[in-house]
Amino acid sequence: MAPFARDLGYDGPPFAWDEARRAQPRAELDAWYALAYGLTRDELRYVLDPKDVMGEDYPSETFRVLQKNEIARHGEYKTRRLVLAAYDELTAQGMRPRVEGYR
Repeated sequence: MAPFARDLGYDGPPFAWDEARRAQPRAELDAWYALAYGLTRDELRYVLDPKDVMGEDYPSETFRVLQKNEIARHGEYKTRRLVLAAYDELTAQGMRPRVEGYR
């Protein structure tokens, strides 16, 4: 990556791995893609955790390991919170789910 960084004009040391810092832009990208693919907020909630939308006894789940690990580490499903907050921010700025089809 160092040659690529130099090509872009960066000559400093490598960035330190910062999980908290990485979580935010990752959540923003997830929210952006959800909107680009036309997902409503409730559809995004379903993708992140079907039980959040359908109820605790719903038999399907997604991202089970991520959710379990984040609850153990942070006391919450942090990705869900960050992605939905980023989605809300993007929609507050005027971005709307894409409604036209893809070619």
